[in-house]
This record gives sequence, structure tokens and C-alpha cells, in this order.
Amino acid sequence: MYSGTIVPLVTPFRDDDTVDEQSTARLIDHVRHDVTALMPALTSGEGWKLTERQWTDIVTHTVRHSGALPVLVGIQLPETAQIIERARRAMEIGADAVVVTTPFGEDVTQDDIVAHYRALRSATDAPIFLYNEEALSGNRIEYDTLLTLCEIPGIVGIKESSGDAAFTRKMAEAHTGVPVFEGWENLISSAVGIDGFIGPLANLEPALCNAILVDPSPERQAEVDATCETYGVFKDDWYRWVKKELHARGIIATPAVHEELR
Repeated sequence: MYSGTIVPLVTPFRDDDTVDEQSTARLIDHVRHDVTALMPALTSGEGWKLTERQWTDIVTHTVRHSGALPVLVGIQLPETAQIIERARRAMEIGADAVVVTTPFGEDVTQDDIVAHYRALRSATDAPIFLYNEEALSGNRIEYDTLLTLCEIPGIVGIKESSGDAAFTRKMAEAHTGVPVFEGWENLISSAVGIDGFIGPLANLEPALCNAILVDPSPERQAEVDATCETYGVFKDDWYRWVKKELHARGIIATPAVHEELR
């Protein structure tokens, strides 16, 4: 059962757009004592822009330097068949689970979403983290659909990034046996009953993320919000600002983002 702070790692690039293994190792060492798992190649890792080579490299480097930490690999591709292929590859590399959003498209129905995850479950033995968001996929998982998905064997967590704290609380209160993680820093104290947090601030201040999970008071939430404002975590291109601060601290060699985002 996963809980606590899970870090969606940024992807450290060299100036030539290849993935920097040594920077990845330093980043993992920076957070390893305060997080319960590593989550490479998700949105904070610019996962939707990564080439197959870049995705393979960041997953491989993370597994290699993970130590005892589980590696939950993000897969951000538009179609089920593509995701199945990459999930198999993630498990070959040594991942402990995959983190998968819904198929892309505003016309995707709730039945399509259920079929998507069932197809993934049937085609691979990879444990699955459900990623509920809308910004990338163009759709979101409704409450009853989430309950249905939690009945599928091998669903090991939910990254609940709907941006609706009441919805997240409702999902946590359902007690499905699948842990629920808040995906927005500014909503942690409002999402009562969650099992943990997954968000970009964990790259910089994982101990603070742990602190608000223990003490979800208004004062602690204000501290988290102020820290996010300081480091640009609430900006639309938060990964760029998180990398800038990690570079300033000497943790990653360059603040470079994917070439298509420059």
C-alpha cells in the first residue's frame, strides 16, 4: 500500500536534449529520505513530450539509482495500444508500477475509460496507478467510474488531480482499498482523508510535503502556498521553474526543458 509523499521527478536534460543520468542520481539522492516512491516521466517530467529514447533513459536511470524506493513510471500517450506496449517495456526495465491517464480526447466516454484500463490490465501484469486529470487528456474520470476501476485487480493507487477537493475527499471516503493521493499542493489541507500527496513541490521540499500531511492546518497550508509561489510551482510551466531552482541549488546540471517547450 502506497502512502506519504511520492515525487513526480522532473527530467534533467543536458543541453543536447539527452537525459542526464548524474543529475537524475543527484535529484533522487536529494529527495530519497523524505519520499516513499519515485514517479518519473509524468507531467512534471515533461512526459507527454519525451521521445521513446528519452522516456527509456529517464526510466532506466531512475530504476538504476532508486535504491529501495519503488519506481512508478508515468506513461503519457494518447492511445491504449501505445500505453500497453510502453507498460510492458517499463516492467522489463524494472518498474514497480505504471501511472496511466485516460485515452486522449474530449469525446472519450466513461465506458471508453473503463475499457481502456481493463485492456491494459489484461495485456500486462503491471500494477496500475490511475491518473485522474483533464489538462492533458481532455477528459476526466467520474466518481462512479473510479469506483468501478478500483474493483479491477492490480489498481494500486489514484493520483487525483481533478482540482476539486470535495471530489477527492469523496473518493477517499469511499474506502475502496485503493490509496488516494492529492495532486495539487494548494488543496492538500482540504482533501481530508487522503493517503498521500504527489506533486512537483516534492522535487524541491519533500519534507514540507510530509509536514502538511501530518499537520494539514491552515497555517501549514499557507506555508506550502507561499513556498509554491516563491518557486513558481503554481505557474503553467511549473516544471521550468522547478528545474531553475534545482539548478540554482546545484542538484541538476542545467535548467533545460524539452526542446519543444523552449
